[in-house]
Amino acid sequence: MKIAIVGYGKMGRLIRNKALDANHEVVAVIDPIADLPEVTDTHLDASTLNGCTVAIDFTHPSVVADNIVLYARLGIPAVIGTTGWYDRIPEVREAIDESSCSIIYSGNFSLGVALFFQVAKHASQLFGASGLYDPFIQETHHAQKADSPSGTAVMLSQMVLDNTPNKSSIYSDTLHRRREDTEIHVASVRGGFVPGTHTVTFDSQDDTIELTHRARSREGFATGALKAASWITDGRKGFYTLDAMLEDVFLGERV
Repeated sequence: MKIAIVGYGKMGRLIRNKALDANHEVVAVIDPIADLPEVTDTHLDASTLNGCTVAIDFTHPSVVADNIVLYARLGIPAVIGTTGWYDRIPEVREAIDESSCSIIYSGNFSLGVALFFQVAKHASQLFGASGLYDPFIQETHHAQKADSPSGTAVMLSQMVLDNTPNKSSIYSDTLHRRREDTEIHVASVRGGFVPGTHTVTFDSQDDTIELTHRARSREGFATGALKAASWITDGRKGFYTLDAMLEDVFLGERV
């Protein structure tokens, strides 16, 4: 693959190193502020993306939706790892539908997290159907993480909500009141150097079941992003989530 890395923070640097180790060609590294010799340009446009066959975008919520519209206009497949822009999905989807472009997005490209989601979804269906268990979610990340709750926690809580009949909303702020029975609470902790830990708990009067994914490093996120880049450039057109790739790769359901 000929890769353009858009956003050159910690993830962008890790993706570049893993891409080069896998004998891919990194034809562009684009970041407006990173003062590093690998950066080829500070501005994203047709000329700075010239020669790439796929873009991997870990930028900022304020710019990523406009970036996707540009990828669509240029017909460049893209992997989107940025969160916080999902309110603009209808606009982005329209741009993708009007182009020959392919996009895959996720708040977390770790394949282990994606499989963890499938386990959590099935568990939520079982515990939700019983009517006996109260679910809640806890996530812990390093002190430098900019958002709270994490994009992964947001996706996980929505999945639990969708599969728990007696719950109707998610609350992710600090509670200074009694939690409503219909709410799912998401709690966040920031400290140290934790790459990312997510736990969904199902609690009843009789017992407690906990499902936890604990990342050991960011390596898994970069590996998943590169696998997604390879998958999205394999003759696909359209707007995909990571679940679609998993269904194809692990279940053999071609999409």
